Amino acid sequence: MGASELTFGTWRKASYSGGNSNCVEVAHSAAAVGIRDSKSPDTGTLTVPRAAWMAFLATSARVAGLPERA
Repeated sequence: MGASELTFGTWRKASYSGGNSNCVEVAHSAAAVGIRDSKSPDTGTLTVPRAAWMAFLATSARVAGLPERA
């Protein structure tokens, strides 16, 4: 992946996480998804291809019994 593909947009965390910092944050770029610890955002970012992230979300929803998103 090129550098422009790894420029992440706005970092977000789940609305269910409340106001504390014990959360995982996620940001999207053109080709990848960045995942980081909200209480230590400067310690590193796990980067996965967008397709892998979408597969993770679909599997998580299926296991939890939630409807699949299109």
